[in-house]
Amino acid sequence: MGLYRQLDDMLETIETNNKINNQLFSKHQVKRGLRNSDGTGVLVGLTKIGSVKGYDLIDGKKEASHGKLLYRGIDLNHLVQGFQTEKRCGFEEITYLLVFGHLPNEEELVYFNKLLDSHRTLPDGFTENMILKIPSKDIMNKIQRSILVLYSHDETPDDTSLKNLVRQSIKLIALLPTIISYGFQAKSHYFNKKSLYIHKPQTGIGTAANILHMIRPDNSYTEKEKEVLDLLLVIHAEHGGGNNSTFTTSVISSTGTDTYSAISAAVGSLKGPKHGGANVKVADMITDIKKHCDYNDLKALEAYLEKILNKEVFDQSGLVYGMGHAVYTKSDPRAELLKQKAYELALEKGQLNDFELYTHIESISKKLFYQKRGPKFHIAANTDLYAGLVYQLLDIPQDLYTPLFAAARISGWCAHRIEQILSDPKILRPAYAFVEDDVTYEKLNDRKIK
Repeated sequence: MGLYRQLDDMLETIETNNKINNQLFSKHQVKRGLRNSDGTGVLVGLTKIGSVKGYDLIDGKKEASHGKLLYRGIDLNHLVQGFQTEKRCGFEEITYLLVFGHLPNEEELVYFNKLLDSHRTLPDGFTENMILKIPSKDIMNKIQRSILVLYSHDETPDDTSLKNLVRQSIKLIALLPTIISYGFQAKSHYFNKKSLYIHKPQTGIGTAANILHMIRPDNSYTEKEKEVLDLLLVIHAEHGGGNNSTFTTSVISSTGTDTYSAISAAVGSLKGPKHGGANVKVADMITDIKKHCDYNDLKALEAYLEKILNKEVFDQSGLVYGMGHAVYTKSDPRAELLKQKAYELALEKGQLNDFELYTHIESISKKLFYQKRGPKFHIAANTDLYAGLVYQLLDIPQDLYTPLFAAARISGWCAHRIEQILSDPKILRPAYAFVEDDVTYEKLNDRKIK
């Protein structure tokens, strides 16, 4: 520990030498966060896979509009209406759509489901040696390590031919729910001293049902629970090429590296609280509200939300988590879909009081932002708000919120990786301006080594 006390004394110097003055970003016209000055994203690539529309550009100006999310050019709402009306699992056919570029017919969907089922079981010894013997405090970390170890179980891990890319993609999409479920069971057993349950994945029931089957001690779930989790997976499966984890996939893939390295990097990106980890922040905020506020009193709830906005309570960030999005302005189509299913699930479970709390947070937050920012400012509930409620109603532990996001988004990651390799062979390499002036060896070496 004494060695680290000396390091503590050096931290101020390290901070000084690594922190760049904010004014220099403006001076060099850096588009911070890869955003233009009006908040729109910097165009860095092309994609046929997903499109996120939250505003219109009219005469070069950004105008708010109702959100749309398109998968391969098809409106997400139409896709959801199609499989839910016919009582089908949606995640598998949406994954097929993202990877293959068209919706499957009945024969193709049956074949694809069998293909996924054939890959759901981990290699011999993997569960015990990789997951149970070295449990992780964070399941996202366990996912990354497990994916990288799967490289060693692949006879052609570095082959980037189309056939091999598709094979690896299907394998990882099928295996991720199993890795997540077993990683959760290992953590619960090792750190929380709970009984260990390792349920083998089942064939013929689909991804959502398999997740509920593997994470619950008694394997039980209702049809409504399966339907709602399936929807959650569908709406998280893809969100355009510009979201951080998908862009990470493209950046890593552009180097020509293997699938396991690229997808593991995407998982690391999604773990961040500004990306996939935002759903955990929503849950933490709801817990804080319930603890410190009479949330059944709308005036009291409004007063507390105003304190959150004023950085007086909760994490003092000034953010109402679950509200607002980098692209969507007037509405987030994913949140609207989840809101309806969350109501149906809350009705089934007799928890409408919780559903009403979330809707009140949404409506009151809009009102407060209107008062603070004016009528031209638009903000809507994002998918994290009602995803948090759905997870709560499904009795899914908070440890699994972001990992389940990964289980869905891996479909989009794999599709974008294939597209990147087939379409753009150039390595992604943006520019950074060097801003240290008047540097000499003598100035940097002012402490002589004796």
